[in-house]
Amino acid sequence: MKNAVNDGVWSGSWVAERLGVELVGDDGLPALLGLALRRNPKRAHLLVSNVLGKHVPQSPTVVYDHGYRLGRRVRDLLGEAEAAGAVVLGYAETATGLGHAVADGLGTAPYLHSTRRPVAGVAPAGGFEESHSHATSHLLLPEDPGLLAGDGPLVLVDDEFSTGNTVLNTIRELHERYPRKRYVVVALVDMRSPGHADRMERFATGMGARVDLIATARGTVRLPEGVLERGQRLVAEHDQRHDAPEAPYGGVTRVELPWPHRLPDGGRHGFTPAHRARLEAALPAMAARLAEALPAGARRILVLGFEELMYAPLRLARQLEQATDVEVRFSTTTRSPVLALDDPGYAIRTRLAFPAHDEPADGPGERYAYNVAGGGFDAVVVVVDSVADTPALHAPDGLPARLAAHTPHVLLAVVPSYVPHAPERPAMLPEPLRGPAFSSYAPEEVGWLLQDLSGVTLEAPTEEREEAIQSGGAHYAESLPVEYQPSEQYQELFHSALDASAARIAQAVGVVTEAVIAERSPRPVLVSLARAGTPVGVLMRRWARYRHGLDLPHYAVSIVRGRGIDANALRWLAAHHDPRDVVFVDGWTGKGAITRELTQAVEEFERTEGVGGFDPEIAVLADPGSCVRTYGTREDFLIPSACLNSTVSGLISRTVLRADLVGPDDFHGAKFYRELADADVSVAFLDAVSARFPEVADAVGTAVKELMAEDRTPTWAGWRAVERISEEYGIHDVNLVKPGVGETTRVLLRRVPWKILAREGAGADLDHVRLLAAQRGVPVEEVGELPYTCVGLIHPQYTRGATGADGRAVNA
Repeated sequence: MKNAVNDGVWSGSWVAERLGVELVGDDGLPALLGLALRRNPKRAHLLVSNVLGKHVPQSPTVVYDHGYRLGRRVRDLLGEAEAAGAVVLGYAETATGLGHAVADGLGTAPYLHSTRRPVAGVAPAGGFEESHSHATSHLLLPEDPGLLAGDGPLVLVDDEFSTGNTVLNTIRELHERYPRKRYVVVALVDMRSPGHADRMERFATGMGARVDLIATARGTVRLPEGVLERGQRLVAEHDQRHDAPEAPYGGVTRVELPWPHRLPDGGRHGFTPAHRARLEAALPAMAARLAEALPAGARRILVLGFEELMYAPLRLARQLEQATDVEVRFSTTTRSPVLALDDPGYAIRTRLAFPAHDEPADGPGERYAYNVAGGGFDAVVVVVDSVADTPALHAPDGLPARLAAHTPHVLLAVVPSYVPHAPERPAMLPEPLRGPAFSSYAPEEVGWLLQDLSGVTLEAPTEEREEAIQSGGAHYAESLPVEYQPSEQYQELFHSALDASAARIAQAVGVVTEAVIAERSPRPVLVSLARAGTPVGVLMRRWARYRHGLDLPHYAVSIVRGRGIDANALRWLAAHHDPRDVVFVDGWTGKGAITRELTQAVEEFERTEGVGGFDPEIAVLADPGSCVRTYGTREDFLIPSACLNSTVSGLISRTVLRADLVGPDDFHGAKFYRELADADVSVAFLDAVSARFPEVADAVGTAVKELMAEDRTPTWAGWRAVERISEEYGIHDVNLVKPGVGETTRVLLRRVPWKILAREGAGADLDHVRLLAAQRGVPVEEVGELPYTCVGLIHPQYTRGATGADGRAVNA
């Protein structure tokens, strides 16, 4: 498939011949524009730009340079003095990137584009209607309310002007609020009739302002009588809606971009010259990251933006094109419904349709990627903002799955959605949530630095979550597993395990607490990592009170693998306590992923916030992975709190981090399962362990002395064992290997297990694991040399279609 002008065939000839449409004007018009048919009752034809980067994949340098040169022409028209006070306004969705490039050409102008996405907490500074569009309402949502209030020239940028109605609506709306003396209208093509051009001149005279127009090319479209009805008949005749066939979806490769902190992802809320400078400085590193992720031998790639998100992917694509010898093309997805027809004389040759995935305000609907199928791309790099990185994006009918039918490699880069906030951070973050309003723990036992999402439906079936997670799509923290409700047999097993191990746990609690008080702080602030660390933090607090009469503060915070610790929780802690007294607490270590995550997160927080003193070393009850220096034991034994989910953790869910629910100044979220109160054993677990404190007090004293005399340097033996197991069992992904009793239990309760490896001779510590494995039909394989009591293996090839609903049968 070829696009634009192919072998001398104009990509508007098919429509022109059948509808009698004529495109007349400058000689360069056929190179700039083709024609297609809209699936829209308001207008029959669509002018398809070959240089806009929306419907037709094009060199990103060509796309950017067209806008940049228009910006230079605006600067020359205005002169240096007036250009210095100009503001550029682009139109969603097609001209958001073009407007950015025009602003770049002007050099000193801030940029704002209209949007069809309302943003909670941001008051509109204006709005207008686009009469012929399939989606008409535009909002103006500048972060700085004064952005449009100046008296300098306003530069309005759209891809093409057919009637001028939209720009007149905009000027009329804004001139009433923010009157000014001069407007400049900019477009790639000016296709107005003489009558429409005269109307704009009369309009400008009537309101006492000057309106200039700059375009790359000029012309007009001559439409015969009855063109709308004939166009609709043609669409009905040819629109069989047979999109390209689906192919097995192998998932996406995520590329983590080093996007600068708090840099806007575009002009939805305003983009200043200072923002532009930050982006310019960061582009080489981000493009290098993309280049590293490209498959070996890739010669032709497409960078595919997302609806209004055009500028960031355009600049990434242009940087990649300039820095490599790969042939790079750029286009974006769109809301616009257009007929696709594989004919050299037609501008839209192929269509991929997929469901909306950014939870739009106007509800669900189809979205499209045009001229991508058949483009011969070795890889497609999809660039979306974080609001659009949802389970719907990664569903079997989502955009990456549709692309996978037409390219061997799909990469995904997610740009953080910029959400405005007041120039000053709120002086007071919310106070911690406490029981009984949030959790079944007593209010003094723990304060949760979380927000309550109990009213939001977040649970998804295990198989559905596993498929989304393993596809490289939805992050595990964006949804919750359905809470496992234990059978009567399993509950009996929990209670018998608790009876058998309470003293052992009590001793480990005492040892780790004494080590913390001796080595970290005489009055530590306990900060448990929700939720597995929270019961341990409560027990450590109880030991400090029992043994030393200390009433230690204890909070629970969220940490998410791959996303880091809740920075707002750290801000709250730094505002209320000395960070040097904070001790992070968790239940146990597996391979040490959270240990590493916390270290990186604390370093990042110190770098970005300028607040130091937090020690990322975690204190844990059990450290079988040899990942930390502060622990109660390094034995891998059953901690009964690992046997259950919320019903042993204060009825609190695992934490949730999703862009549409957690804003930049919010704590991470979690749910309080009040409805499970009848099954709650959270306080019973704590009481059973703390009741054993007196009988283990002497043993704790001895064990602490021995601990202090030992070399406790982490060996990371667990990590090496996990890497070995991952290779030996053909998994090739350490994230699917979960070592230790606690992690194995989580695999059986929350994920799709493949098999369980158990150390030969492991006894009662694994009774509950064997029971759960039997209930789910998961084999338990005894292994001679295993550094852990057991290891849970998540199914390495899980998709519902490929492996069946139970996730156990691997298709060769």
